[in-house]
Amino acid sequence: MSWRELVLHEFKAIFTNPAILFTVFGGVLIYSLIYPLPYANQLPREQHIAVVNLDNSAMSRELVRMVDATPQVQVMRTASSLDEAKQWLLNQEVQGMLVIPEHFYRDLLLGTSPTVAFAGDAALFLVYGTVVEGLATATGTLSAKAKVVRMVAAGNNLTLASEQYAPLKLNMLPVFNPTMGYINYIVPAVFVLILHQTLLIGSALVGAAHQESRQRGEIPYTMAYAPWKMIMVRVSWFTLIYLPLTAYYFGLSFESYGISRLAQIGDLIAMTLPFLVAVTLLGIVLGELVPRKELVTVIVLLSSLPLVFSAGFVWPVSALPEPVNWLAQWFPSTPAINGFLRLNQMGASFAQVGHWWIHLWGLAGLYLCIALGLMLRKQKLQQRHSSASAIENRVE
Repeated sequence: MSWRELVLHEFKAIFTNPAILFTVFGGVLIYSLIYPLPYANQLPREQHIAVVNLDNSAMSRELVRMVDATPQVQVMRTASSLDEAKQWLLNQEVQGMLVIPEHFYRDLLLGTSPTVAFAGDAALFLVYGTVVEGLATATGTLSAKAKVVRMVAAGNNLTLASEQYAPLKLNMLPVFNPTMGYINYIVPAVFVLILHQTLLIGSALVGAAHQESRQRGEIPYTMAYAPWKMIMVRVSWFTLIYLPLTAYYFGLSFESYGISRLAQIGDLIAMTLPFLVAVTLLGIVLGELVPRKELVTVIVLLSSLPLVFSAGFVWPVSALPEPVNWLAQWFPSTPAINGFLRLNQMGASFAQVGHWWIHLWGLAGLYLCIALGLMLRKQKLQQRHSSASAIENRVE
C-alpha cells in the first residue's frame, strides 16, 4: 500500500472521529475563551471587611476612612467585639477584619507604636493577599503620617521629614508580571498544558480506536504498514494541526488578554516542534496500551492537576518531593512549560532554554522507541494469529 493511501487513512481516522474533533478543536477554542474569564479583572478588588474599633477616637475613625478608601477593601460592617467580627469571617459574610485596639490614639501621641491587628480568609490566597495589602497600606500610611508629625514637632523641616521618616524605602517594580495579575501569572503556563492534554487525548484516541477494532476481530489498516511509517504520518498530521492552534494561543489569545509576548517567532517554533512531536508520540504509546477509548480521556484528565502543580510555576520545584519532581520530568508538559514561560514571558534567549529543548527531543526519542516496540509486537501477534487461523482452515 502506498504512502498516499496511508496519509488518507490517517486523515479519515482523525477527521471522522467526533471525539477527536471536539477535543482538539473544540477543547482548544473553548478553553481559550472560558478559562481566563473569571480572572479578567486580573486582581480581586473591594473585598468586604469588618472593623472592630475598640478605641473610637478621631484618629481611629480616620484610619477606618483610610482603609475604606483603598481600592483593595471596602468596610461593610462595624462589630462591637472581636468575637462578633470573627463569627462574620467564619460565616464568610466578610473576607477580612481590622481590629483597632484600645488607647490607639493615646499610644500614638506618646510615641508608642500601637498594635493594629488584621486578618483575612486564607482559603483563597488572592483574596487574602488583597485584604492584607489594603489594610497594610492604610495602616502604613497613617503610621508614616504620625512619624512626620512628630519629626516636624521636633524641629525638622517638613519636606525633609516627609522624605526621611523611614530608614528604608521600597520601590517595587514587577519584572515578569507587569500587571501583577492572575492572567499574566497562570494563563501562559496553563495554555501550554491545555495544548499538551488535548493533543495527548487526540493522538491516543486514534490508537485506542484501532485497539477496539482488533478486539472485535477486525484487522485495522495499521497492520498493512511498517510501524515507522504509521508513526511518521500520524506525528506529521497532528503537528500540522497543532501548529496553527499553538500560534492562536501564543498570538491572538495572548494579545486579547494583554499577556506579554517577548519571544522571537523562530524561537517559539523551535520550541514548539519538539513539544508537539513528543506529546503526539506519548499519545501513540498511550493509545497502544489502553484497551478502550473512554479510558484515554479519564487517564489524561486525572493527570492534569498533578502536572500543573509539579511543573514548577505554581509550587516551587525546591519544595516538591524529589520522587514527584523526577516523575514530572518524563512528561513533555514540564520542560515545555518552563521553556515557553522563560522565552515568551521572561524574555530569555534560546540558549538559556536549550536544555529544555534537548529534554523535549530526548522524550520524543524515548517515546518513539516505545511506540515502535509496541506496534511491532502487535503486528507480530497479529501475523501469528493469522497464520494459526490459516493452518486451522487448511486442516479443516
